Amino acid sequence: MKAEINPINWRQKAGLVLLNGGLFMVLLVLSHYVWKGEFHDWYVLIFQGLFFGVFMAFGFPYVFGKIANSLGVRLGKSIHPALNTSEEIETEGPANLFRGAEAVGGKLFLTNERLIFKSHKINIRTGQSNFPYETITDVQARKTGKLIDNGLRILTTDGSEFDFVVAERASWMEKLQEKINRAN
Repeated sequence: MKAEINPINWRQKAGLVLLNGGLFMVLLVLSHYVWKGEFHDWYVLIFQGLFFGVFMAFGFPYVFGKIANSLGVRLGKSIHPALNTSEEIETEGPANLFRGAEAVGGKLFLTNERLIFKSHKINIRTGQSNFPYETITDVQARKTGKLIDNGLRILTTDGSEFDFVVAERASWMEKLQEKINRAN
């Protein structure tokens, strides 16, 4: 399972340039009026706004993408769960597990015996969380931050709730529900 992100087109990038540049220019004008009382140099303001807009639409995503891809690949390859001798990984993918207010980054694994979440090394709280299929009572779709449809809630027999953020939620829910039905 690999999440695909659609690249933005040129029209959307032009909109980003105008939006970012325009907001930056408004903030510059407001701050200038607050501290100096008036604004005279409109050419400088327009140049700064356009430069900022172009950088935020083109430069920042490029630089951030390079850093994130490099770091993400290294972190993803370094996450290996502790498995039982007869256990095999069937599906894996990047995920976050909410532990209190912290969204712990790592990987989610579906094996032939259990659901495993293994955090990566950059988190404050690290380790592996194991959820045998027999202990999972329900899987629910949820919204992350009450806005984004990428959350997954696991309910266990002891009444605990575990909230995950995953890509391709429907696929994870289907596969996990299948495993739970077989186990119970």
